[in-house]
Amino acid sequence: MNNIHPANIYLTRSNKEQYLNQHARVIWITGLSGSGKSTLAEGLEKKLAKKGYLTQVLDGDNIRTGINNNLGFTDKDRIENIRRIAEINKLFLNCGIITINAFISPTNDIRHMAREIIGNDDFIEIFVDASFDTCAKRDPKGLYKKALAGEIKNFTGLDAPFDRPDDAEITINTDELSIEEGIEKALKFILHKVMR
Repeated sequence: MNNIHPANIYLTRSNKEQYLNQHARVIWITGLSGSGKSTLAEGLEKKLAKKGYLTQVLDGDNIRTGINNNLGFTDKDRIENIRRIAEINKLFLNCGIITINAFISPTNDIRHMAREIIGNDDFIEIFVDASFDTCAKRDPKGLYKKALAGEIKNFTGLDAPFDRPDDAEITINTDELSIEEGIEKALKFILHKVMR
């Protein structure tokens, strides 16, 4: 922390970033279910916290159960889900906070919308690249088993599309890298974006 006391100033984003000694950024992690998005997000948060950065992780657990609990999985609802998440990110940016998002956000159009709402300069897209077969073997929530048995319809990567990102700043292949290696690769890229 520095000598600026928030009670003594009109608080702009820049003031808050100076107070927190960081640059606010939106880290947007995309990939198939089971690719390692949430594990990467949690690992990044811990590493950044150890270095003194203030962060907030947003994922399906804290978004779909709260602010977006009225949305389903139709195309229209998926777009609205990401739109709301992007707007939430803008609020965190204005507070000087680094947000780490872990969402499938399956199409380039959806991700471009989020980038446009947030602003290109503040948006860092990370593609967690893992094959459908690898994710199906991991299947941490049992979703692939249900989808392959026909119990879940419009499952991303099976009968609903997933576009490989066309403008991700960094790709982490979790077929090849360990989680720790992936976290370190992402951290190295992100640190120079958030340092003051």
